[in-house]
Amino acid sequence: MEIISLLAVVGMALHWLNHQDRRKRTALLASHLQPFQIERLMQQLTEAYMRALGETDLERQTQILQLQQEPEQQLARQFQELARAFGQLAAPQARTLKLALPGIDKLLPQSTFDTRRVLQVHADGIGRAVRNEAGRSPRDKAFTLMAEMFLMQHSCHWFCRSKTIASARMLAQHKTHYEQALDAVSPDTRDAYLAVVNGPALG
Repeated sequence: MEIISLLAVVGMALHWLNHQDRRKRTALLASHLQPFQIERLMQQLTEAYMRALGETDLERQTQILQLQQEPEQQLARQFQELARAFGQLAAPQARTLKLALPGIDKLLPQSTFDTRRVLQVHADGIGRAVRNEAGRSPRDKAFTLMAEMFLMQHSCHWFCRSKTIASARMLAQHKTHYEQALDAVSPDTRDAYLAVVNGPALG
């Protein structure tokens, strides 16, 4: 009974510490997002892309996608600014936990990855997709950019909560599995992203 009671106390303590850590991370990211309209632009573009991708009339589909050029450019510009601002943080503040264990970033910093770097990966990926450097068709460009946005949102949720919760939110909100989003982004984004999240933390 004493062991069970001790385990219960330890479990409650870990839960409380995890909750406090998540609150700090969420507040930190929210403070950096506050000056921008990134979430609104993402929602606007996602709704437009879904409408266009479901359109059977090619002319109408093209028209819808062409109307998104300005918000696409705004998103790319604002997210680049966000990544630049977040990049000014000290390394300990910007570590994402690979495992949802409170305090592990201090004990084992190698079990984390650098969120500053991963946000820059997303900023570069969104920028490339908006500029359409790969010369994709309007439909394929929209599909790729949507995947870039979903994966970026996943990274933000992972930083604030955990990879498991981030993946569950992506599936619930966008009907998209984490692996599907990862497969659908550009090869450059995927390679750079995996190098960061699977590699050692820096700083």
